[in-house]
Amino acid sequence: MEVKPGYKQSEVGVLPEEWSVKTLQEVAGCLDNLRVPLNESQRERRKGDFPYCGANGVLDFVNGYVIDDDIILMAEDGGYFDEYETRPIAYRMRGKCWVNNHAHILKAKPGFDQGFLFYSLVHKNILPFLASGTRAKLNKSEMSKIVVPAPTTEAEQHAIAEALSDVDALLDALDQLVTKKHDLKQAAMQELLTGETRLPGFHGEWETRPLSSEIADLQAGVSVNSVEDDLDAGTGALAVLKTSAVAGGAFIPSECKTIAPRDLGRVKLSPVVESVIISRMNTIDLVGECGYVPADFPDLFVPDRLWMTRFRSTSRVSAKWLAFVLSSPASRQLIRNIATGTSGSMKNISKQSFLALEFEFPCPDEQTAIAAVLTDMDAELVALEERSKKTRALKQGMMQELLTGKTRLVSPKVCHA
Repeated sequence: MEVKPGYKQSEVGVLPEEWSVKTLQEVAGCLDNLRVPLNESQRERRKGDFPYCGANGVLDFVNGYVIDDDIILMAEDGGYFDEYETRPIAYRMRGKCWVNNHAHILKAKPGFDQGFLFYSLVHKNILPFLASGTRAKLNKSEMSKIVVPAPTTEAEQHAIAEALSDVDALLDALDQLVTKKHDLKQAAMQELLTGETRLPGFHGEWETRPLSSEIADLQAGVSVNSVEDDLDAGTGALAVLKTSAVAGGAFIPSECKTIAPRDLGRVKLSPVVESVIISRMNTIDLVGECGYVPADFPDLFVPDRLWMTRFRSTSRVSAKWLAFVLSSPASRQLIRNIATGTSGSMKNISKQSFLALEFEFPCPDEQTAIAAVLTDMDAELVALEERSKKTRALKQGMMQELLTGKTRLVSPKVCHA
């Protein structure tokens, strides 16, 4: 492969000519002697102020600490390595913490930036260094052979680490905001869906009645075979919904599978606008999950494990409001209570039991207003989550550019100085 001027091929890919490649043994010290497993009495007193760390990062919080420093933890053993491509195998801890014996402790040597070392290791492919056996293990001796890029000066290393750290800070802030907005929505659902708080302009008593007063029938689809490949809705190919197509009141049409050709003549029920789809058979945690259908989906079909509501001709209920009601924590618990089944993993709900559930119904206009408020909050959450997703993708691109020297934050002339 041709390398552009000023760059060279190395063990870790194409790098600037003045950069080198170093082993962990050359750039970092291993402080595994500081690791201390919790004894039994300490396990009983786990709740505390100090992070308890292992191969997966922070596992718990304890009352004591065994190290007070800026360290990097790298997974030493376990099935953890099976997902190294999508999960980081290195974590950075700063300050007081307790480290067990399932993670190596690394500290950059003088002249090498700790932050740069961390980002060089976050998604490192370590499978070639693992010892064989029934339980994957990264031995200290093999870990020391892992190689990382080494910019000539610590100043350039630090500049790269600072840029990536700034993106991490933005991601942390976005995650905290998402959590805050999610909590606010849950609080709003509790207040608005129970009448604890009324929207301006609405008064009067709510009417308690069963779901059967609004829903004439719960229609189920049929079980069909599907091909292995997942399929996004809207391609024109006929597909059957997965049970994961409904979650938290939302309908997710992309959660579907292409119908096997031999079963195309058997499907019969497509999602229609202003209906609610409900999971009638699932695990105890997921049975009763539902989703509001905002449009017709003629290319999708409902399987036998999902119900679709058919409202009475006289019903004026807001389907979107009902989806919010059914997905609220209180309603989810009501539905779990009526679920039956001998299997520990799968539970069922009957039409009779479901339609007999009673709820407080505000007038149709108030239902619509409540649904609009909660929909706006959902849209804000989706926008924040999408921004977080794009920022994570940006970070991955930045890591690729900065850790290989494709983009330089410090002038090469300065690096030579």
